[in-house]
Formats: sequence, C-alpha cells, structure tokens
Amino acid sequence: MPRLEPGDVACWVLKSRTAPADIDPGWAPGADSALDRCVRRSYRLALMTPGRPCLLWVSGAHQPGVHALGEVTAAAADGAGGPVVGVRLTRLAEPVARAELLAHPAARDAEVLRMPAGSNPSWLSAAQYAAVLDLVGPPGSRATRP
Repeated sequence: MPRLEPGDVACWVLKSRTAPADIDPGWAPGADSALDRCVRRSYRLALMTPGRPCLLWVSGAHQPGVHALGEVTAAAADGAGGPVVGVRLTRLAEPVARAELLAHPAARDAEVLRMPAGSNPSWLSAAQYAAVLDLVGPPGSRATRP
C-alpha cells in the first residue's frame, strides 16, 4: 500500500478488543464519550487532525464491527504506554456487524476487513465511510435507538 495522503482518508478507524461498556463504564447507546485511544506510532498520526471523522471498531469473536462514530478531538500525543489520540465518540445502539460490511460492495475491501490485525489506526475511503453511514441509517435508527 502506498503512503496515505490526507485526501485518501474519509474516516479513521480506531480498533479495540474491548466493548464500549467496558471502555467507559456507563457509556450508554446514543451517548457521547471523550476518550484517549492508543495508536501505533507511524506517519499516519500526522494525518489524524482534530475534526476528522473516526469510528470505534471492536474486533474479536463477540460482535465485531463498528460500535461508535465520532471525530478526532486532539492530535496524537505521547501517553504513558505510547501515543494516544483524543476522540469524541457516540455509541451506536446496535453495532454495524463485520458481516454487514463484508456484504456491502463499497465496504468489503476496507483495510480493517482485509487486515484485521493491521495498524491502529486504520482508515476508510470516502465510499467505504459512506457505506458505514448508510448501514447506520438516519438518526433515530441504529445510531440512537436504546
């Protein structure tokens, strides 16, 4: 894969093996949470600027997929265990399942699906991000339904 340019990335993908309720106890569906997420040191961190869309991808055997949507709030900075990036995420009432994305023609080739053990952060193109938003649906649907 050639080096990413700012125009390549429509949405950053932050991966976790931990479910949202365990990341931030009390984080209810439809609610926002301000978090610092660990990322791998790479050139990609310079592209993760405040205001850019991002999402939380939960991997593993239990409900893998998109669990929250939001935006980058702070550029990467050194944390105790390595670099961290600040984000504000809204937890989805129902995750967008990995299987749904694999079945979607615009999303099936996303880096997070092709290389699930790859770098954190991962990214989505404009078409892939649009597919995620399409699967989330309008407000009052999967995004905020308790």
